[in-house]
Amino acid sequence: MTVSAPKLVDTHAHMCDPSFDEDRDAVLERARKAGVAAIIAVGENLADARKNLELAEKYPILKPAAGLYPTHLDLEQARQMADFLRDNKSRIVAIGEVGLDYWIVKEDSEKALQREILKTFIALSKELNMPLNIHSRSAGRHAIALLLENDAPRVQMHAFDGKAGAALPAVEAGHFFSIPPSVVRSRQKQKLVKRLPLSCLLIESDSPVLGPDPSERNEPANIRQSIKAIAELKGVAEEEVVAAVSENTERLYGSLISA
Repeated sequence: MTVSAPKLVDTHAHMCDPSFDEDRDAVLERARKAGVAAIIAVGENLADARKNLELAEKYPILKPAAGLYPTHLDLEQARQMADFLRDNKSRIVAIGEVGLDYWIVKEDSEKALQREILKTFIALSKELNMPLNIHSRSAGRHAIALLLENDAPRVQMHAFDGKAGAALPAVEAGHFFSIPPSVVRSRQKQKLVKRLPLSCLLIESDSPVLGPDPSERNEPANIRQSIKAIAELKGVAEEEVVAAVSENTERLYGSLISA
């Protein structure tokens, strides 16, 4: 699939975060000036999901997502989120963020519950034909294995923190990996970009975190730094990176974010 004109999309940002409440208009204006055409606004719970829908009404640049952060180990919350996604499927572009987190969750019984919840969201992704926006902190290979075992069809691995080798089975399955601006200071992210093909890369800010400077609030305009870093690491022009990630975003999200 080709894209008629490259469109820069921040594929994972927490624009409902309270740190943006005082100056969200200015943040989004800076994003527009940086060439950002759309921002996928992810959430971590039902309150975030509702706020994302409200924000998208006010700011058309925002494309709302809804998900349950993997440290919420609650099947009832997962059921409520699934119902919310079904009820609002015409307004939502992704299920996320959802996934596994073994950095915080250590007990085997809790990990098992995480996996059960993720399986329900994989099934929902198939039911709604909606991409999964996946968190996999300290659980990259485990998350990928679960996604492959359950035939997850449309997947974005957000800010993957594992080894590049662990990512390759997901690449072969057609999954995508989004690169945040922290790539400028993360050797792990730099190794990942060098190893993975440009055809599977997306860009994200993960605002308000994972910015180029960890002491400062991150924002969507900084995805330009992701592009610059990818270009340098791959030894290609920035225009080639923009064209590739735009096409990749179109392949995963398509008409969901074109409006």
